[in-house]
Amino acid sequence: MTTSPIIALRKAIRAAVAANAALASRLANQPVHDEAPRSAQTPYLTFGDVMVRDWSTSTDVGAEQILSLHVWSSQPGVGEAVSIAGDVTRLLDNAALSLSSHHLVTLKLVSIETRRENDGRFGRASMRFRAVTENID
Repeated sequence: MTTSPIIALRKAIRAAVAANAALASRLANQPVHDEAPRSAQTPYLTFGDVMVRDWSTSTDVGAEQILSLHVWSSQPGVGEAVSIAGDVTRLLDNAALSLSSHHLVTLKLVSIETRRENDGRFGRASMRFRAVTENID
């Protein structure tokens, strides 16, 4: 049974972040959260929304994903969040991640957006990536 391309890519991103000692340290060795627990200490990284479109050809089953990752920080301003987003981007942009049941054709940064959340209590840097995958089983 083929794993969802969304789940496969999320697992690979989690593994890549955890394996990067410098980035994992900046995130206090917390996993990439689907939704941060109330007890999570900032800074932390969460998955955001994802949109998947069929990217199949006449011979291969494929998917295009537009996915978001968010860096959350409680430091004044958005500097820390932007700095960590830069680390995440350097790690993932054009990365050759290994996915279960899928081949990652491309993973490319599309945009970064910043904003203040919760009446200025948190700074957030949101990265949007485009990924194309093909089923391999």
